[in-house]
Amino acid sequence: MKTLKNWRLEHYDDTTIQLRVQGKHLICINILDNQLFRVRLLKDGVWRLNRSWTVNPDGNTLPKGRSRDSLTGFSCPQYKLGWSDGQLQIETDALRLTVSQPLHFRWEAFVDEGWKYLTEDRPTGAYMLGVKNHAHAHYLRRHPDERVYGLGEKAGLLERTGRRFEMRSLDAMGYDAERTDPLYKHLPFTLTQTASTGNFSIFYDTLNTCVLNIGQELDNYHAPYRSFTADDGDLDYYFRWSPQLLDLVKSQLELTGGMAFPPRWSLGYSGSTMAYTDAPDAQDQLIGFLRKLENEAIPCDSFHLSSGYTSIEDKRYVFHWNNDKVPDPTALTKAFNDSGVRLIANIKPCLLRNHPRYAEVANNKLFIQDSESDTPELSSFWDDEGSHLDFTNPDTLSWWKESVTQQLLNLGITSTWNDNNEFEVWDHGARCVGFGEEIEVGLIRPLHSLLMVHASWEAQSQHVPQHRPYVVTRSGCAGLQQFAQTWTGDNKTSWESLRWNIRMGLGLSLSGIYNIGHDVGGFAGPQPGPELLLRWVQNGIFHPRFSIHSWNNDGSVTEPWTHPSAAEGIRAAIQFRYRLLPYFYTCLWQAVTNHEPMLRPTFLDHENDAQTYADTDDFLLGRDLLVASVVEQGADKRRIYLPDNHAGWWDYWTGQLHPPGTWFEKPVTLADMPLFVKAGSILPLANEAMKATPEAQVGRTLALFPQPGSFSCTSLIYDDDGESKDGPHCITTLLLTGNEHSLGLQISHTGDMPVPFSQLNIVLPAGENRPLNYGGRVIEHGGLITVGEAS
Repeated sequence: MKTLKNWRLEHYDDTTIQLRVQGKHLICINILDNQLFRVRLLKDGVWRLNRSWTVNPDGNTLPKGRSRDSLTGFSCPQYKLGWSDGQLQIETDALRLTVSQPLHFRWEAFVDEGWKYLTEDRPTGAYMLGVKNHAHAHYLRRHPDERVYGLGEKAGLLERTGRRFEMRSLDAMGYDAERTDPLYKHLPFTLTQTASTGNFSIFYDTLNTCVLNIGQELDNYHAPYRSFTADDGDLDYYFRWSPQLLDLVKSQLELTGGMAFPPRWSLGYSGSTMAYTDAPDAQDQLIGFLRKLENEAIPCDSFHLSSGYTSIEDKRYVFHWNNDKVPDPTALTKAFNDSGVRLIANIKPCLLRNHPRYAEVANNKLFIQDSESDTPELSSFWDDEGSHLDFTNPDTLSWWKESVTQQLLNLGITSTWNDNNEFEVWDHGARCVGFGEEIEVGLIRPLHSLLMVHASWEAQSQHVPQHRPYVVTRSGCAGLQQFAQTWTGDNKTSWESLRWNIRMGLGLSLSGIYNIGHDVGGFAGPQPGPELLLRWVQNGIFHPRFSIHSWNNDGSVTEPWTHPSAAEGIRAAIQFRYRLLPYFYTCLWQAVTNHEPMLRPTFLDHENDAQTYADTDDFLLGRDLLVASVVEQGADKRRIYLPDNHAGWWDYWTGQLHPPGTWFEKPVTLADMPLFVKAGSILPLANEAMKATPEAQVGRTLALFPQPGSFSCTSLIYDDDGESKDGPHCITTLLLTGNEHSLGLQISHTGDMPVPFSQLNIVLPAGENRPLNYGGRVIEHGGLITVGEAS
């Protein structure tokens, strides 16, 4: 690659500034809003790939993609263009870019009535292009006081400085959650916190394998730097500034299409294990799971049907039912549906060479084609070789949706689990139809994961048009959250995985992927012991996706009742999860409508508290709950930092108020799940641990956690029927006020759905002694109020 140096201003208009570089290349700068600029580099003035599938501000990108020249969906405000000392300056009310010779970008933000330095390109060469290929690189100056976050589900510390990360999706079964890289997802997005000028994010819109080096590399000839490099594709990045990190996170979700609103039952416990469907009597084993749920008093809303139902001997064959194992799929699904447990069927995008339908699919050219011959590509898959479906072919999309419908949905399966979809096709030049414009697979590997998920989502949407679909995917790229929930893949059973998975989940959340979870108990390796399984469940219940899923090297099964000594604690944890569902569902709704992350590192809401940036096992669920999971074997205490929220934190279990910005050491037993509530909050809870049915919403408790002294705080509850796409809803607004002597509660409702609860059980913490006034009368601790009374 050669460094780009000389440039001249060639053209500008209302939305775009064009620079001619080295006399032949083109840099286009778009002002998309006051805080968002876009920079794209076109080798020889043309795109290598002229479409994007991950940027979707107007909701119209998929499946065919969006022209990279399109600016639809952006406000494109007026900007100022001028020269200062021979440097080109482009500015809005919030952000200024200065371009100097040799090619160098310097970014400033308007803070405290003046322009302040934000960041800049590496002064000794920032942009590089391949001479004989489309390799490219971008180098950014790195400062010692910066913190860098993002990049999705990466292993190790949440703060990424000093490490190198590769975006190349792999089936990394049994990975080390502290060290393994790369993993499953492709998310080249970073957030950077600066010392005094706010924060900036960079999203590189590429689907090619790429490397982001966040300061692991040093070079004596250059000041400290970080870099983005790719062997192919185009350099096309979005640069955004904000005073708040939270706004950068929310904006990334908005840029990449927003978030799916799955049904309420998706927040319930989802059972899963490979052992059932791998057994010769799989149908009997699966029915036995339903009986165990009833016997063990474990609420459960869904079950992930592992791929063993498709087996021929020890291999997997998508859309093929093994009728020896499962003699009557319709009877199986009916049994589960009658029990209120939805089946989520595993499906895979690769057909092994001896798949019963391989010849049919090959003859119709639905596979990705080899780079050198007019035959399907062949790649390693499930200890054999197979061919991957080409999801950029409209005929493939039709075949996939028809197969999902005929082989699954029509039999009573509710949802799809899109698995093993890393598309490990290493023939870079293998050919994809590209919706009529052929594309090499190396340019778009993770796109196939996204299009697979979108096709599954469409099939489910068309099958039951009135209901919101629920789709799960293991792999993907930015935009997957528009259609699917995801998880951190096939983790290893260990205490280390329990701990480091917390950070992987927060990395996804900071990168715009909110609806996530982990394989509780560990997927690969040994069966977890009683203490590890209990602690993993106690952590897992506070994640949007809660599924105990295992393979286990020894063929054993991990289930809530696996260890009798831990069964009572696990049952209590799962039941508490169900009591939290009204809060969870409101958080889910706020994620969809307001782009609020559900899982949040503590610094995201406490940026001015320096202690929250230290590495921690703690995290927030929504804005109000601080989860301090016990992740150390044999622990009898848990040291917790309570962020400075200027109000304090209530211990959920003891009802004791702790001051903000302080450390707290809590003694713990195996039964304990340390949980703290932000003072001023109201938690909506279910009265009983019932499954996520409409009936479960009726009995409702309001747990009030007042602030000390004088205050006024508002909380919300969202309700609907739990599954309709455009059905009626109800938003309940709760105003909690107080002074030194008393508390007050006011309740109001908006929306087109009747209030789903007629009475509310009011609970105050043990450490709160002020009387509560509602509707002109004093409510005792634990008292009932009737909704609709004067408030």
